[in-house]
Amino acid sequence: MTTKTISYYTASVDPSLREVDTRRRKLLVFQIGTLHLALSVESVKKITHYTPLQGSGITAVGLIHVDDMEITAIDLHKRLFKVSQTPMSGRQFLILAKNSVDELFGVLVPQTPSLVELPLSEIRTLPNSYRNGDTLEIASHVTRVQENEQLLTVFILDVDRLVLPMGMENFVF
Repeated sequence: MTTKTISYYTASVDPSLREVDTRRRKLLVFQIGTLHLALSVESVKKITHYTPLQGSGITAVGLIHVDDMEITAIDLHKRLFKVSQTPMSGRQFLILAKNSVDELFGVLVPQTPSLVELPLSEIRTLPNSYRNGDTLEIASHVTRVQENEQLLTVFILDVDRLVLPMGMENFVF
């Protein structure tokens, strides 16, 4: 007579652990003037050294030549503070990112960006009243990040508000 033994392994899970959101978001954080801003890593394609911005100089938007392409570039300092950032000694950087329709654009940053990873539970949506009443209408979310011994408020930029997707030029926010 043959006997077949079947065994099952069961692990008990603390019910309170099931409710904890373990999803995380990686952000590329950089400083523009007095503000700490970030882009979601999913939208970032490349970080390279700054090359001169071409354009009229009247607006915060210009063109930059990267890898045999002409790309829209944004001087966030000028867009937010109405004056271009004075060039710092040393290297400046260009963050190449894509909006929701995969249009490539660049953001000029004066210092090396840093990578942080945060739980989604620490990222909050900005109230529409704040977005409509401040120059930071280009930000969609906010979080707090510990850097050294300082707690920083970081505004997460909405790539579609930085560079409107094609076909949305007449869409009013």
